[in-house]
Amino acid sequence: MLVIPAIDLKDGRCVRLRQGDMAAETVYSDDVPAVARQWQQAGASLIHVVDLNGAVDGQPRNLSQISAIIRTVKLNIQVGGGIRSIETVRRYLGAGVARVVLGTAALTDRSFLEKACQEFPRQILLGLDARDGKVAVRGWTAISETTAAELLKELAGYALGAVIYTDIARDGMLGGPNLAALQEMVELSSFPVIASGGISRIEDLRAVQSLGPRVEGAIVGKALYDGKLDYRAALAALGEA
Repeated sequence: MLVIPAIDLKDGRCVRLRQGDMAAETVYSDDVPAVARQWQQAGASLIHVVDLNGAVDGQPRNLSQISAIIRTVKLNIQVGGGIRSIETVRRYLGAGVARVVLGTAALTDRSFLEKACQEFPRQILLGLDARDGKVAVRGWTAISETTAAELLKELAGYALGAVIYTDIARDGMLGGPNLAALQEMVELSSFPVIASGGISRIEDLRAVQSLGPRVEGAIVGKALYDGKLDYRAALAALGEA
């Protein structure tokens, strides 16, 4: 199982939010490429990058920082946040991003999602962000009436590479993942599942890993930046498991 460091970008800086609140940020670095280099040196094979401004605005806002990451490190990058057109998908993948994450568009623009999956099979990930089981959109600023389970069932036939499930209430809170919801996603999903939100200890990673071989990885952010979880120790522990 992959342990995937997160780089969340807001106003050109690496930050973490609490429960997706754009006003509740902690700034960790103004040197985004250096942060990516840190995770590469620690042994990461994949980094999860989110354009937080883009997620709210509906179009990329931190392209220069993402381009700098691609130039700086030699590992896979997946990017989400504000990807609402096939042109943006092409731009990211053409620039060297390995996979892109669609969240809002998966719910609101099914024809775009279908086109993206047809043109770039398995390079499109579903960002399934939920609060109380319902899908959040537009950078988590709005909650739909569609449940995560319903959306996952609707998209079963699409050529998605994986689904990233985030429990918003757990995100940035260091309280552990929502294992019951993750288990449901694993059971319902036709695709590999990536866990996100609340992971802060090696025990959390092992609990996610125990959900089965369909779990591709776990995204970790605040716990790494706050020093509560050592990345190399996490890799070693999962390797031993």
